[in-house]
Amino acid sequence: MGTTAHGEGTVRRTRASRLSLLFLVVTVCGAARLFAQDAPAPAMSRPSLNAGAAGEETGRGERVARFLLGAAAGLGLHEGSHLVFDAVFDVRPTLKKVDFAGIPFFAITHPAGLPRRTEFTISSAGFWMQHASSEIVLTRHPRLRDERAPTLKGLLAFNVLASVAYASAAMARAGPAERDTRAMAASLGVNEAWVGALVLVPAGLDAWRYLRPEARCARWLSRGVKVGSVLLVIR
Repeated sequence: MGTTAHGEGTVRRTRASRLSLLFLVVTVCGAARLFAQDAPAPAMSRPSLNAGAAGEETGRGERVARFLLGAAAGLGLHEGSHLVFDAVFDVRPTLKKVDFAGIPFFAITHPAGLPRRTEFTISSAGFWMQHASSEIVLTRHPRLRDERAPTLKGLLAFNVLASVAYASAAMARAGPAERDTRAMAASLGVNEAWVGALVLVPAGLDAWRYLRPEARCARWLSRGVKVGSVLLVIR
């Protein structure tokens, strides 16, 4: 009986790992397709005066839809990164309903009692993906603010605003107990406010880079903090 239960548990973990990898692959492919279709164009180009109000409204609606799709892709990449490291460490993830300030949401959780380095890696993975995707966008499109690229802007906006929300919750020690910053702080053995600052600083610098693309100091400071947050895994 014990052997059978163990075998069933192994099968479930393998199935969860495969589903996790499939989720990430689908999300990345979907995001890549959206970005390829974004076709950035200078923001200063405007429809001709002969274009009707209906056409202008349609164009505005399409831009809003693409912006929201970019934000959704950012969410998928964040959560998918947790899943892929769950698969790497053979940890079975679970989906749990949570709420933040009365707003219902969900969290991808994993069992307690993991080794500290494993816990830190899984909990940090979403932020690492945010850092990487923001870096790719801002490096390939340093003057994104002057481009008509709503999908890329939606992705960057999600990364920045999600980091601000996580950092605020960390500094106030508020929100669901399953929040990533709490797990990161516990695995590092530090105050959660420090983790909040670690998440907030690159987000602020990336927002600065978006507004002031000529600010080289913001670019290199942002990259340095992002690399440093990954190197903490060897602590």
